[in-house]
Amino acid sequence: MTVTTDDGVRLWASRQGHGGEALVLCHGGPGLWDMFEDVAAMLEDRVAVVRWDQRGCGRSERAAGPWTTDRFVADLDAVRQHFALDRPVLLGHSWGAQLALSHALAHPERVGGLVYVGGTGIDPVSTWRESFRQNFRARLGEVPERFARWQELADGDRERAVLQWSVDFEGERALEHAGRLADPWFGINFDCNKALGAETKQTWGSPELYAACQGLEVPVLIVDGERDVRPRWAVDSLERALPRVRRVVLPGAGHAPWVEDPDGFREAVGAVLRGSG
Repeated sequence: MTVTTDDGVRLWASRQGHGGEALVLCHGGPGLWDMFEDVAAMLEDRVAVVRWDQRGCGRSERAAGPWTTDRFVADLDAVRQHFALDRPVLLGHSWGAQLALSHALAHPERVGGLVYVGGTGIDPVSTWRESFRQNFRARLGEVPERFARWQELADGDRERAVLQWSVDFEGERALEHAGRLADPWFGINFDCNKALGAETKQTWGSPELYAACQGLEVPVLIVDGERDVRPRWAVDSLERALPRVRRVVLPGAGHAPWVEDPDGFREAVGAVLRGSG
């Protein structure tokens, strides 16, 4: 299905499931594509689930931007309007968690709830980035040949991405899990990634952002994978600011907790869906 934005860009979108409530999924990146097939399948018996690929990414039109949070918030709202959703629950993962939060801050009256998965909080990026780099290299370095191969490959190579994403999981199935996220492979939009990353570095951590979060009356569930290489203490800044927040930590899970703890993830998100009506 195609959603057309107000500036004429065509976005890939899909709706499945049933029920009076709706859940809109916002994938990570930036510059990647929807990898929520498993999440949609585990929740479609409870709710109508909408998936979409962000501007210039995945199956959406290869537009040339603009790559700004405001533009992506408008695109997300175009998806909401296309499916005639009144106040859906937004579920965002990683960068998508930041996007979903930004939409809730801009349009709180259009959001029934927010599920914030694997995000990095609202402090400046500089507060957590070096810890993430150290954790990343330590985990990838647990298998030296993988680390060496990752260094050899060029950005944008599928194998490099799978090796990089393998740190988001632990154990013998890490590469398998990462490979599933990369299938099908649509290629990474690095222009999008760099522009939105630079914007976040400039704007995240401002007093205005903290104040906006303190005034957000939308109920929020923060879901952390305990073993995420992105430091979980970075999310404390968001938890402290929000007036209506609950936090669930899934032991033994990493950055994509629905993969390693599907039952725990389904239970946590299901509680939000039951309470959003």
